[in-house]
Amino acid sequence: MTRPTPRRTVLTAALAVAAATTAPPASAVPLTARPAGNARPAGNTDDAPVDHHSWTSYADWCSGTAEGTRLTGPRYGIVIGRPASTVEYTDPHTQQTSSWETAVWTSPVRILPHPAGEVVASWNADTPAGTWIQAELTGTYTDGTATPWYVMGRWASGDADIRRTSLDGQGDGRSSIGTDTFSIDTPESGLRLASYRLRLTLYREPGTDLTPVVWRTGAMASDIPDRFTVTGSVPGEGAGAELPVPRYSQEIHKGQYPEYDNGGEAWCSPTSSQMVIEYWGRKPTAEQLAWVDPSYADPQVDHAARFTYDAQYQGCGNWPFNAAYAATYCGLNAVVTRLHSLNDAERLIRAGIPVITSQSFLATELDGAGYGTSGHLMVVVGFTPEGDVIANDPASTDDTAVRRIYQRSEFETVWLRTKRYNAAGQIRSGSGGVCYLYWPVKPSPLQRRALAGLGISL
Repeated sequence: MTRPTPRRTVLTAALAVAAATTAPPASAVPLTARPAGNARPAGNTDDAPVDHHSWTSYADWCSGTAEGTRLTGPRYGIVIGRPASTVEYTDPHTQQTSSWETAVWTSPVRILPHPAGEVVASWNADTPAGTWIQAELTGTYTDGTATPWYVMGRWASGDADIRRTSLDGQGDGRSSIGTDTFSIDTPESGLRLASYRLRLTLYREPGTDLTPVVWRTGAMASDIPDRFTVTGSVPGEGAGAELPVPRYSQEIHKGQYPEYDNGGEAWCSPTSSQMVIEYWGRKPTAEQLAWVDPSYADPQVDHAARFTYDAQYQGCGNWPFNAAYAATYCGLNAVVTRLHSLNDAERLIRAGIPVITSQSFLATELDGAGYGTSGHLMVVVGFTPEGDVIANDPASTDDTAVRRIYQRSEFETVWLRTKRYNAAGQIRSGSGGVCYLYWPVKPSPLQRRALAGLGISL
């Protein structure tokens, strides 16, 4: 995907509606920057290569290199067996320095079927108090040289031991990390990533038997071509289906908990995540919600914001942090990936799996939204018989207003494109079809087939 700068994830503030209600006139757009008239079809996987690969089975974990980790079951994962070292870590957000015992697991090399311009890693883990994990990525460029080891996240399900964080400022002059995404800095040069490895470091308080457990790690590697428009898909097998996903508004939380980015517009990602988590029958306990002001409605949304918050990004929209939060609920898997078209989403809906999508648009580009945004998450919960999108859009005045119907062609464009114009006529990036997928550890046969069709291992 050809973007001049790495994507900045969420998804905090919508553009002012007054500034976004009029698309830039053609005269404001340089001729050299206008989209080509022959945009490649959104559903063509050769034109939009996406490789999602996970390590999750017994054989997967055995294929990697262990330095102090061991396997656990019956849901296979890695834990600390015998620590490989003891290290000091100074939390950059609290300035507290502590000692930690560590163990390390490194994946085998993943040779990509298509060289990639972007990679997003994700993981599913449990980190009891006194433990945390770090995820890293390294790779080989298509010219045979190597990247550094990049930190893709320092993560804990709680926030008492470390502050959950991405790490800015990483790069080698050829690639860099933007919050949660590895990107080639100048994709027009033709340089791409040919292969990668992931490394997980598990941390615990010294002298204890505590351990994190990691059940899944993987990455989505893609090379989506530059496109301002996409060729729309034809309604398929999911048309006419709608899933009973709970509806929550982010806007009723405006001004709540400034330490977690102040609610409202900033909470689209955790609000969307919470809707889907509850669709699968999971939610925080009363004890877990006891910290939330009892006067606040839907306290589980506040809870989701707190436990997806990225202290470096200063927001709740880190993509893998949201997936990792969902997977802290018993029996849920979660990944970040890209889809090729709404036909992929239809197959998932038909299988009973909602799709959390990332998109950005002017108010004039998505009829019925009533706002414009530089980045926003919502949940695709179904399709009308005509194939239009039924979405639970958290950017709504209250919970009852969350259900929306968006025109299929408009929605597909603002979600799948990689380039767009803002209200000032400036070129900005789009998500290129990014989504979160959450599903049960024991999926139905139909769910298995739908996920396998996207290359997602169970």
